[in-house]
Amino acid sequence: MTARSVQNHHPSDRDRRSRVRSPAAGAAAAVLAFATLAGCATLEDFPQMPGPAATGFVPTEAPVVVPTEIGNLSPDGFDAVERMAVRIRNVGCSSLSTGSGFAYDSTTLITNRHVVSDSAELQISTYDGRDIDVTAASTAAIADLAVVRTAEELPTFAELADVDPVSGDAVTVVGYPQGGALTLTTGQVIGTTTDPMNENLGEVLVTDAPVEPGSSGSAVLDEDGRVVGVVYAKNASGQSYIVPVSTLRNLLADDAAFTPTTGCGTP
Repeated sequence: MTARSVQNHHPSDRDRRSRVRSPAAGAAAAVLAFATLAGCATLEDFPQMPGPAATGFVPTEAPVVVPTEIGNLSPDGFDAVERMAVRIRNVGCSSLSTGSGFAYDSTTLITNRHVVSDSAELQISTYDGRDIDVTAASTAAIADLAVVRTAEELPTFAELADVDPVSGDAVTVVGYPQGGALTLTTGQVIGTTTDPMNENLGEVLVTDAPVEPGSSGSAVLDEDGRVVGVVYAKNASGQSYIVPVSTLRNLLADDAAFTPTTGCGTP
């Protein structure tokens, strides 16, 4: 996942909290930071995926956010996930980008590797606008995942599901599209495919929940608000790719899976 022709993330706007209606209800909201890959292998087709296999990852224009519904979550579930979701600003050597993440424990965040790579400074903010200092960041080699440690305790943290979701399961994606308001989108798991950017990882999940640039590292939740995966990419057909929770659990249990980031410009 080294070749990208478009930056993964976008400059942040003023913090606001908002909610979006389900795609099935007609309002396609946005959540993801990813970009076109140069020279990636053709993705494998599977029956549930409409249209031809995508040959790259192409962000689409962010639609208007309509703050009306809370996805597949209960009101209590929404209150919990908004408190555990964070916005991440990556101040690099020559650019500013944003991504998303979620609290794994009181001082640990999960996000994508490409959200924290080449960073001179990482800035974390919570749903209520509070800034949290970062003490360290580490990235995984085998998957687009990263662990970020914070100096202060986070408002709340997520519960990881015990098993991966299966085709047909409803999911909700929570993140900060365009570095702006907290946004939810909903959809279903539509299948699995080999990771198009790292075949050594094995299978990843595919969902039709709409995602957009600005929230790579977003948590993917089941109907009980448990994390079942982490968004890291989308294809030209608008389907999003998810590192499943089983992979996340395995890497978190392996002390050697994550190595400290070196910062931008460091060999």
